Amino acid sequence: MTNHPLTSSAMARGTAFLGSETAILCGAMSWVSERNLVSAISNAGGFGVIACGAMTPELLDTEIAATKALATRPFGVNLITMHPQLMDLIAVCAKHGVGHVVLAGGLPPKGSIEAIKEMGAKVVCFAPALTLAKKFIRSGVDALVIEGMEAGGHIGPVSTSVLAQEILPEVAHEVPVFVAGGIGRGSAIAAYLEMGAAGVQLGTRFVCAHESIAHPAFKKAFLRGNARDAVASVQVDPRLPVIPVRALKNKGTEEFTAKQREVAALLDAGGIDMNEAQLQIEHFWAGALRRAVIDGDVENGSLMAGQSVGMVTREESAAEIIATLMAETEAALAH
Repeated sequence: MTNHPLTSSAMARGTAFLGSETAILCGAMSWVSERNLVSAISNAGGFGVIACGAMTPELLDTEIAATKALATRPFGVNLITMHPQLMDLIAVCAKHGVGHVVLAGGLPPKGSIEAIKEMGAKVVCFAPALTLAKKFIRSGVDALVIEGMEAGGHIGPVSTSVLAQEILPEVAHEVPVFVAGGIGRGSAIAAYLEMGAAGVQLGTRFVCAHESIAHPAFKKAFLRGNARDAVASVQVDPRLPVIPVRALKNKGTEEFTAKQREVAALLDAGGIDMNEAQLQIEHFWAGALRRAVIDGDVENGSLMAGQSVGMVTREESAAEIIATLMAETEAALAH
């Protein structure tokens, strides 16, 4: 990577933190960010992150071991804060000496940040607002990801460019901050680095990597899709505060609206409590995503994709994607 001196220098803080050659993280995408893609990205100089999602501790144990067998460089693990066995999952990461744990999906429960730090790993959290970013830094978080609504999957309400302007000047001097959401080219990476980011995180751009195990039909949907096709889900009932999910429009998008109505009706009838209602909705997504990514059911499954999907135009290797991004970033910084 010596031929990208400006980028390497701008990313120095991020690469030092991650222990990788470039400060390009791959977003943890359920079913997609598994051993093959994660190791390919890390081996190509990026930083792969296993998406634990709804995995049991046993499954995560197997996945980390399998990734370690393939990866020659460091990688991280993404854990969902609302997972009922979060502490057991942290213990699995500790057993394998995982160096970086990313906590996603809400405030980390009491003791979880401490448990990760105790095992000697770095803690990375998603900060959807400046107040939370500051709160996380006070609780000892080692780095932050700020992800805008352009991203795929579960999203917040604010765009990446606004979050970057609000949060980077305030906290980037305290901890490394990685910017995510809607990034498809190096020119955008260069802009965020110049604003004080330590690096970036991309998900959608890596879905069609040769090493991604996503079904050919899933990849084809990405290659065909454009920014306007990646829409956020609609919340049906204010009592069911559903975190919106960005995905390509299909029959599954409509089915999710129907699923929310069904769960709301159960709530009305007193058939389930709030916790159970939200779990049912989460399980809907996990199942729908697997149907699309693994089984290739692109009609009824969930095609989680960011608005940068229009910039995914062909299948190429993880190494080619990273090389292209680095060359584009270098060219932009040289101007």
